[in-house]
Amino acid sequence: MNAAHLLKRLLGTLPLLLGVSLLLFGVLHLAPGGPLDVYADNPSVSPEALAQMRVAFGLDQPLPVQYVSWVTAFFTGEWGYSIRTARPVSQEILERLGPTLILGGTSFVLSLLIALPLGIVSAVRRYSGVDYLITFLSFLGVSMPVFWLALMLQLLFAVQWRVLPSAGIQTIGSNSVLDLLHHLILPAFILAFASVAGWSRYMRSSMVEVLGQDYVRTARAKGLTAGRVVYRHALRNALIPIITVVALDFATILSGAVITETIFAWPGIGRLFIESMNGRDYPVLMALMMAGSFALVISNLLADLAYAAVDPRIRYE
Repeated sequence: MNAAHLLKRLLGTLPLLLGVSLLLFGVLHLAPGGPLDVYADNPSVSPEALAQMRVAFGLDQPLPVQYVSWVTAFFTGEWGYSIRTARPVSQEILERLGPTLILGGTSFVLSLLIALPLGIVSAVRRYSGVDYLITFLSFLGVSMPVFWLALMLQLLFAVQWRVLPSAGIQTIGSNSVLDLLHHLILPAFILAFASVAGWSRYMRSSMVEVLGQDYVRTARAKGLTAGRVVYRHALRNALIPIITVVALDFATILSGAVITETIFAWPGIGRLFIESMNGRDYPVLMALMMAGSFALVISNLLADLAYAAVDPRIRYE
């Protein structure tokens, strides 16, 4: 992919991001209630102070004016201030980004290392006992609610056996890497579990289709070993469909695992989203959702680059 094509793709996403921002802005402001409702019910907050807060956050302006002001500031890097904490939105997000990258990156790597081999083995040994076992576990993983599994493992390992911490990112007063890894085990496993279940099925389906192609049968007829046929001739073409799925899930992981981070009190983007949604913190919510949309666009762009790297026949002009 040359630089001109890359720039064209990036510029083509601007109308999409503007449309997404308009839709998100409208949905948030059409919802019942508002960000200052918690102060309106507080008798210690006078109507004059409430009016000053509305002016300070620009909530006294018409919605079109609010949207234009927000979108102009957003694309120039001025994301405003949180209504809950009065801190810069960028600072709120950057503080939570590190834990999300640690959790999401760990679960992403684990998912790839487990799902791809399982899918390949299941396809190569199709209709065997191993294939049926992997298929059963995959369906179990797809069907099982993440929140239920997280609570059950939390109850078992943290409450009953007391071998793993129940929540948090580190023990109070500890800054060691080992303590961080200790806290990371349960949430990373939960986040990777659903991905492994789905990705392994996609990998199996794609590999089964490729193994039935004529060029694979020709490679076998030439006397190549089974491992060489699978990993040299079949795997690269079988990766094309899975790249799309992985890219979309990667954007979701970067945007924050809302359920997992909430259950394990992991101080990441997903938990910030829940806190901001409960507090109707419009600036933080809009910034998080727009960042998630941008991550999805970038993930699709990275998927295009991966297509060309995996399959030399794909070229972008």
